Amino acid sequence: MLRSTRLILALDETDVDKALAIATEVKKQVDAIKINWPLVLSGGPEMITKLSVLAPVICDFKVADIPNTNRLIAEETFRRGASGIIVQGFVGHDSAKAVVDAAKGKDVFVVTEMSHPGGKEFTAPMADQLAKLAVEVGASGVIAPATRPERIAHLRSVIGRLLILSPGVGAQGGSASDAIRHGADYVIVGRSIYGDPDPRAAASAFVNDIKSALKG
Repeated sequence: MLRSTRLILALDETDVDKALAIATEVKKQVDAIKINWPLVLSGGPEMITKLSVLAPVICDFKVADIPNTNRLIAEETFRRGASGIIVQGFVGHDSAKAVVDAAKGKDVFVVTEMSHPGGKEFTAPMADQLAKLAVEVGASGVIAPATRPERIAHLRSVIGRLLILSPGVGAQGGSASDAIRHGADYVIVGRSIYGDPDPRAAASAFVNDIKSALKG
């Protein structure tokens, strides 16, 4: 995934036509589009293929099953044109490695700590171990919360040069520039872009905020 704007759109819109229109509108402002189950359930798995024409697609399926099931999910995801997939590490090394193997060089990101308040309950206490697992299985990077930027800095010390994608910017209260300053490679923004009357302008504002952090 190229580092251009460092912005990833979380497209959790369930109106298929609107989702495609927003993706088309902001494709020059984002380095990738992250989709989750809401859009796939409303528009079908072919949404992966349709969006992949516009930008690299990361499927935030938080895959969490036995190795064989994880492998099957990953294979189907990449077959439809995805550039990356997000998995849970708590199912263990073998299940996470099955996804990395199925990716065949495409990106796999392991969740270390989720961005919502509940993320402090179970993922945060295990974040270091999950980050180490990401390194050990050969993942491309991890997911770390922009809502708690100090955790990004800490996890960077654990994973070294792996990529960090940080969700929680905008509606959840996280700051794009703070996340970048604390070591994130990319920030993930959803509602503050796709819910804005002018998604392109909203995306551009986040890009400018990221640029300010990179300059400073």
